[in-house]
Amino acid sequence: MPEKSINMNLSGQIYLLINVRFRGIMKPGSKDKKIEILISGIELSELQRHTSSMAEAFGLDRRIDNYQGKRPIGFYRWDLDCLIDVIDIVLDDPRDYPDRNSEEYKALKRLHVRLKDEYQRNFD
Repeated sequence: MPEKSINMNLSGQIYLLINVRFRGIMKPGSKDKKIEILISGIELSELQRHTSSMAEAFGLDRRIDNYQGKRPIGFYRWDLDCLIDVIDIVLDDPRDYPDRNSEEYKALKRLHVRLKDEYQRNFD
């Protein structure tokens, strides 16, 4: 299991750092399961708004920034770990979402629930 830590820089951005020990290039193993999830509309735009919080996420931030929501995107267990943790932190921060009734907050909350459900269904 990766070791996780959360750091906050001076500008208030939260970075989730995942320290993984590996030799050479990190690649999924033959038994690693990839989950396909379609994210679009306001869920996608809100997720893309917070990709800067995914530092050290092995390209996950870049993949989400480039994702257009037309086809399902594939996530491995460690990707879902990162996404769930980052969204959890962002949803709890009143600076990001002062109005808990806003459409943006509700959309990200729905995505958070969907990702957690997929994680539990496939990995717990």
